[in-house]
Amino acid sequence: MGRTLPILSQNEDFVRRIGAGWSAGPRAPRVPEGLASSAAAHRETLSQQFLGTALVVFAGEAMLRNDDNNFLFRADSDFLWLTGCPAEGAVLVMTPRSGGHDAVLYIPEPITAGSPSFLESRNHSELWVGPSPDLRGWADALGVEVRSLHSAEPGLGTSLRAVPVQAAGRLAGPLAATTSFSGALAQTISEMRLIKDAWEIGQLREAVDASVGGFNAVAAELEQSIEFGGERWLQGTFDRHARTLGNGVGYGSIVAAGSHAPVLHWTRSDGPVLPNHLVLLDAGVETNSFYSADVTRTFPAGGTFSAEQRAVHDLVQASHEAGLAAVGPGRQFTDFHFAAMEVIAQGLHDWGMLPVSVDEALTDSGQHHRRYLICGIGHHLGLDVHDCSRARHEHYHAAAMEPGMVITVEPGLYFHENDETVPPELRGIGVRIEDDIVVTETGSEVLSAALPIDATGLEQWVAQQRR
Repeated sequence: MGRTLPILSQNEDFVRRIGAGWSAGPRAPRVPEGLASSAAAHRETLSQQFLGTALVVFAGEAMLRNDDNNFLFRADSDFLWLTGCPAEGAVLVMTPRSGGHDAVLYIPEPITAGSPSFLESRNHSELWVGPSPDLRGWADALGVEVRSLHSAEPGLGTSLRAVPVQAAGRLAGPLAATTSFSGALAQTISEMRLIKDAWEIGQLREAVDASVGGFNAVAAELEQSIEFGGERWLQGTFDRHARTLGNGVGYGSIVAAGSHAPVLHWTRSDGPVLPNHLVLLDAGVETNSFYSADVTRTFPAGGTFSAEQRAVHDLVQASHEAGLAAVGPGRQFTDFHFAAMEVIAQGLHDWGMLPVSVDEALTDSGQHHRRYLICGIGHHLGLDVHDCSRARHEHYHAAAMEPGMVITVEPGLYFHENDETVPPELRGIGVRIEDDIVVTETGSEVLSAALPIDATGLEQWVAQQRR
């Protein structure tokens, strides 16, 4: 990786020569069709909730990884929902007017040839990072007024003091000093994002379809992972697929083989894959519009479930199907959670693993079965893999499902290899099945139905991908 040389930046003649003789590069941003109109509708809906109040939403800035290297930037999800703009350091300002707001998107102008920091700005100069869209390009692509953040920031901060201000997003830059994070605004946006419009559902469908392709690619390379690559190989396979077909992964991919499968967030993915292992793959592609899938399947690395592995998988499958059946408009969000948990509790009781009755285990003071399933059964999905997390309880877990909600259902059983309450033959087995579901007017649609959920179907699927 190249590194700036401070001694050169002090040589004015050298700096002048470096900044001369450049033609303009491409400036038009690539924006998915339909994004601009969807974001505009989101802004209008939000506007009506905060009449008379200025709204400021920040995209944020890249986080430092180490020394002078940053993590790859990804804009705040609330900001993306309102603008569709992924530009680092950008700020949306919605100024109140009669009956609504005037929206202006403030973006740092590209650092081009001739700019004083053309040589030195390693993270933002086009000399170092390549051409960036200009203000006109963003305005044309997004259908919103766009202004230079750097030229407007000092006066903008002063003008905002004249009206009530609510701020959200990842506050960054000098303008952040004149505002403060507003829980009310973030909460309202989170609750609005619970219902996806048709365009958003299309983006999630695209994310899921791409993820199914990634799962196919992983299954096709199981033999390579067994031979020499292990979990790292399979993680690289899916992540490469995600980067090729979308923006990348929506979250850290979980590739957990053998005794790692019971570990809920095994993002290290650095262990071996052996022929007798189950492989739990929890991964999702994030589209170029930043909507993410979240899918999980557990399948045999060697192509065939053992009797014990199949028994655990069959119980999780029965729980999963009970959860799917409880998804639909008018049903409580917690219905699929309780439906899935009841099946798990009954199955564990039948195996002699519960010290109490099923009824007692299912009480609030019981929950004995949760030793082997400590997480919830699902969540909302969208721009964030765990979407709308700032929504109030009465709008999320205590609410009824509505058409346009996109959720996951993901029961599992996690028998850690060192858990002495588990029969020895089951220790080290972990299984999760996770699908992405959109609630419709008449029921629900499983977006990830292209992947099988039964043990026999998974064995056949693995065999097909290996051909």
